[in-house]
Amino acid sequence: MVGVSATRAPTLRAVIDDYAERTGIALKPEHQAENLAMAISLVAFTGGICLLPLYAQNFLPKTIISRPIQGAPPMVDLVIGYNEANKSLLLTVLLSKVEELKFRVRKRGAR
Repeated sequence: MVGVSATRAPTLRAVIDDYAERTGIALKPEHQAENLAMAISLVAFTGGICLLPLYAQNFLPKTIISRPIQGAPPMVDLVIGYNEANKSLLLTVLLSKVEELKFRVRKRGAR
């Protein structure tokens, strides 16, 4: 098992740890990757396995096979960062869509 660094990738590590806990899988990494390239290299050279973000499929060599995990996928919370002086139309529209989405999610959760 190739783990990910809690220092270099704390969010990914937290998502993986949460997934392992929810599914009852005991993950005991023998190697620790500091970044995505290192994780892929360790999987390739050790014959190990690693839980990676979906976008990592784009970087895998043909010798490494990926499979989606079963069940509810792990989730990562997102935030929007922007400069408060930014008065662009794009930002205004994006923020309104986020507010709209928050309203729909809250409404759906209240059912």
